[in-house]
Amino acid sequence: MKGMSLIFNHPCFMNNGYYVPFYIIPCPSYPLQPAYTPTNEVVSHRDDSFTDYGTAPLVINIEEATKQNNTFRTALWTGKHLQLTLMSINPGEEIGLEMHPDVDQFIRLEDGRGLVQMGDTKERLDFVRNVQDDDIFIIPAGKWHNLKNTGSQPIKLYSIYAPPEHPFGTVHETKAIADATEQQYE
Repeated sequence: MKGMSLIFNHPCFMNNGYYVPFYIIPCPSYPLQPAYTPTNEVVSHRDDSFTDYGTAPLVINIEEATKQNNTFRTALWTGKHLQLTLMSINPGEEIGLEMHPDVDQFIRLEDGRGLVQMGDTKERLDFVRNVQDDDIFIIPAGKWHNLKNTGSQPIKLYSIYAPPEHPFGTVHETKAIADATEQQYE
């Protein structure tokens, strides 16, 4: 049929050999072409490397991306006013007691369980809650906070900072690397 080769050669056609993980590229609607790549198609191409997409528009299956991340912290998207990071906290580990004077933070757990502590001073963490997968917690700017993994599997979470907290492209494979890197900036 005339014109059909154009459809099958279009870069958005799902069997074109190109793989773009987790996000959808807007494509015109063509017959015989799904509007998205089904999740089961993506599973066979899983990749544990994530990149900071900067200020580019992004659509992503955040649950899958969060569960696949094995680094302590990876910045996935960094804009002028907001930042999205993925974290994996091993059993017995913690984020570490910290405070961001001008940054509000939203955290959602996709896997695992832990203990959240918050307070006005690091000596007085009077807000203490158990959290588990599908829970969120919000850390207001200026609050001291920590999250400890109390479970037997890694905590998989994503965190939204407003404004951004970490430099563009941040990847900390482990907490030790994160601590060493942050000490350089103090």
